[in-house]
Amino acid sequence: MPTVLVLGGTGFIGRNFVEYFASLQEWEITATHFTRTPWNHDIAKWIKVDLRKEEEVARAISNFDVVIQAAATTSGINDGIKRPDLHMTDNVIMNALILRRVNQVSIKNFVFFSCTTMLRSTEVPQSETDFNPSDEMYPAYFGVGWTKVYIEKLCEFYSRQNGNSTKFHVIRHSNVYGPYDKFDLEKSHVFGASITKVMEADDHVTIWGTGKERRDLIFVYDLIKLVDLAIKRQSLNFSIFNCGGDFISIADLVKKIIEASGRTHLEVRYDTSKPTVSFETTLDCSYASENLGWHQSISLDEGIRRTLDFWKAK
Repeated sequence: MPTVLVLGGTGFIGRNFVEYFASLQEWEITATHFTRTPWNHDIAKWIKVDLRKEEEVARAISNFDVVIQAAATTSGINDGIKRPDLHMTDNVIMNALILRRVNQVSIKNFVFFSCTTMLRSTEVPQSETDFNPSDEMYPAYFGVGWTKVYIEKLCEFYSRQNGNSTKFHVIRHSNVYGPYDKFDLEKSHVFGASITKVMEADDHVTIWGTGKERRDLIFVYDLIKLVDLAIKRQSLNFSIFNCGGDFISIADLVKKIIEASGRTHLEVRYDTSKPTVSFETTLDCSYASENLGWHQSISLDEGIRRTLDFWKAK
């Protein structure tokens, strides 16, 4: 039976991966947790691990067929603007230790979730090769953007060191949303925050900024399918795949959520005094389509409906 280790198995992306592998009923699943309590001991073996400590990383990572690196220090827009170091130090430490261990024990497949913060702000879809290190990064993303680039390069470095024993899959995804996302207004990203604002509002919803800012959104199931295909079909030792979906303004996103929720009496207001990020980028995913046969399968309307159903149930 193939084995998979999901690092950060109690987080948004990690939990969805644990549930996906469990649904296949053909994987032996191990998952790590740290600050949160494991949610199901029947479908996975759980290990409590502080991934910032070398000895604990060594204890967790042994001879697995697949390691999914879904553990990270994340937060919302407030921290991203006011405390950007939160997205740097711990993530650099844990990923450096994880990748060294992955190389030491020759894991067959390693998946790292990168992001789009290193790219230019433009409405033109960008491919995996469009990143130019000479371009100035968006100021609010300077720290996290270069952190992600550094970890991507660590993956590439180890792909050249381990004698073809490990395939490193880097996924540059856009804004992922869906079940088990963060929905509290302090730590959530735009999609989760918008769901909560709409569902808890009395008579109006307040959007931070002008609402014209656009975001590229992808449902978590489509991210999972890309990873699944990369593990099965990618033959290169190191690869970067874009994973994006619908490019939409925040104002239009909120309108769609209001319509899907049936709370059409709500008025939408805009607060330009609150923190906002004017950075917007969308992804060209033709490389994943041509090499893996991947394509977005869950529309934004369907993704909103599924996420609303989850929000109501939980």
